[in-house]
Amino acid sequence: MNLRQLEYFVHVAELGSFSKAALVLDIAQPALSRQVRALETELRDTLLLRDGRGVHLTEAGQRLFDHSVAILQLVARAREDMGASRDEPTGRIVVGLPPSMGRHLTLPLVDAFRSQLPRARLAIVEGLSAHITEWILTGRVDLGLLHNPEPAPALEVTPLLDEPLCLVQPAGPRRRGAARRPLPMARLPEFPLIVPDRSHTIRRLLDTQAMLSGLRLDIAWEVASVPSIVDLVCAGYGNAVLSAGAVAASGRARELVARPLVEPQLASVLCLATSAHKRPTPLARHAAQILRELVGALPMPRLPMP
Repeated sequence: MNLRQLEYFVHVAELGSFSKAALVLDIAQPALSRQVRALETELRDTLLLRDGRGVHLTEAGQRLFDHSVAILQLVARAREDMGASRDEPTGRIVVGLPPSMGRHLTLPLVDAFRSQLPRARLAIVEGLSAHITEWILTGRVDLGLLHNPEPAPALEVTPLLDEPLCLVQPAGPRRRGAARRPLPMARLPEFPLIVPDRSHTIRRLLDTQAMLSGLRLDIAWEVASVPSIVDLVCAGYGNAVLSAGAVAASGRARELVARPLVEPQLASVLCLATSAHKRPTPLARHAAQILRELVGALPMPRLPMP
């Protein structure tokens, strides 16, 4: 067993595909498969199961994955500490982004790393804020962007951006004028809503405010995927409550109208989060600064306010 085999195995497990991992690692897929098979042979256990949708970890594979991530992070920190003596950030860092931010930030983040941190390696994973929080706490992700994180002693959180929440409706001649008018929260029960499940931060924020205001919302459909929610809104199945950034990232903003929710005004707060129990490396500090600058430069849509 060697570090390269563990790194290959972790990439395949994270991406769920030998072909995708081979592209990321820039090696031939047969060579990658041989390395993982050699690992399975040495450990005398099956680590990955293949099906029509990709590969999945077995129980043994999950145990090795957890060990491998911890081992690779220790090696990366050792390299970063050695590089720090030369004031040269090196090593590998994993950044977690929510889907609404991934579309805006992935390309500029890669560009910034290529120009500012040429000796560092960047990995980007996407997930809901709840998932990214868990990944930071377990060490799988080094830093990430979270929407409305709940207070946790193990997290260091820095607010970066307030995104207004809006009632999102399909565009039409009769709604273009309404789009210029904010919607009081008290009127939200008039609209059938397509909302994410309760693990989503916007759903929790919406449910909390409705409870505090004594409102009973008309939940027509529960759909976990925000892009699918946007598709359903465009098809006329209902309305959604989303951030301005999610509307912009959907690629269908011209088919939608967004009315800011007011009285009270609701906003989703985007925060930068890291582990409170890990000493930040030079690479982590540089990466955090890059993320702060990129979020500050985002061309967020300006929605009408009261």
